[in-house]
Amino acid sequence: MTRLLPGLAVAAAATVLAFLVHLAVPAVPTLTAAVVLGVVVAQLPAAQRMLDGPLKAGLGLAARRLLRIGIVLLGLKLSLVDIASLGWETVAVIVAIVGITFAATLWFGRVMGLPGTQPILVAAGFSVCGASAVGAMSAVTRSKDDDSATPIALVTLCGTLAIAVLPALRIPLGLSPEDFGVWVGLSVHDVGQVVATAQIAGPAALAAAVVVKLTRVLTLAPMVAIVGMAKRRRDARLAALPEGHPERVVQPAGKRPPLVPLFIVGFVAAVLVRTFVLPLVDASAGASVTNGVLDVADLVQTVLFSLALFALGSSIRFAALARTGWRALVVGLGSWALIAALSLGAVHLLAA
Repeated sequence: MTRLLPGLAVAAAATVLAFLVHLAVPAVPTLTAAVVLGVVVAQLPAAQRMLDGPLKAGLGLAARRLLRIGIVLLGLKLSLVDIASLGWETVAVIVAIVGITFAATLWFGRVMGLPGTQPILVAAGFSVCGASAVGAMSAVTRSKDDDSATPIALVTLCGTLAIAVLPALRIPLGLSPEDFGVWVGLSVHDVGQVVATAQIAGPAALAAAVVVKLTRVLTLAPMVAIVGMAKRRRDARLAALPEGHPERVVQPAGKRPPLVPLFIVGFVAAVLVRTFVLPLVDASAGASVTNGVLDVADLVQTVLFSLALFALGSSIRFAALARTGWRALVVGLGSWALIAALSLGAVHLLAA
């Protein structure tokens, strides 16, 4: 604990500051402010020595374990009843857009030569749910913090731009509040960014955006499972190559990557609790217990994500990022444009 406390204390202070920024400027989500603060601090030479020294252990805990606990709590936002109310056509469109965006971004990232696991992390972040998806995918791919930091910075940048760009396009595109909400839910990354973008068009847009967005979040579990299976097969194939082969990889005993990480199982369990258990508790209590539980869970999740995103933002170094950063930026902007265009087409298709 002695090693962890300094880093956690700094992340906690940054979380409080991020919350104050959100209170002062409601259009800026708390999580966006947290990651931006981390990025800014990481560029200060004096701070870099602290971040790479006494603060490293605590920030590492926040960037990995606390982020995963936050992902579990994210499941409490999802009700299968709300998702079913969208209709099979809308659900099918959501799944199709997630799949197309993921595949296209992964391909583009590899073509652009992004290092390490960045292509798959950028693809997950832009197609599913921003930083949460990056964190989940980094666990199953065993990505380094450096590989995770750039995708999170990209989804934060593009999600922040969406708060200004998408509302400005609503009237020229002739979108009703409901259609605008669906567009935002299909194309914007983090839940907080979706709320900040959609609420500008009113409560109808916000309600539509949140349900569509949370349905996108539900695709996180099967996507992580698919990637986990693919990684296992690839590792087994490389381990089976003859000795001396340049691509042969010997896997340490007991170190196979998980098919589905435990926190993803927790995420699915939280969805089931939200759908089936909390309504039964409300019925037996004769009052709404659900709202109180969800309010507490939402607060804890926001705090955990803020701690994690500050920690991940603090691992970004512009000097190192400059070598490959422009390629990652091109991939991120390309993926954002693709999902926005596909989502707009889907809105017109569903409205027809």
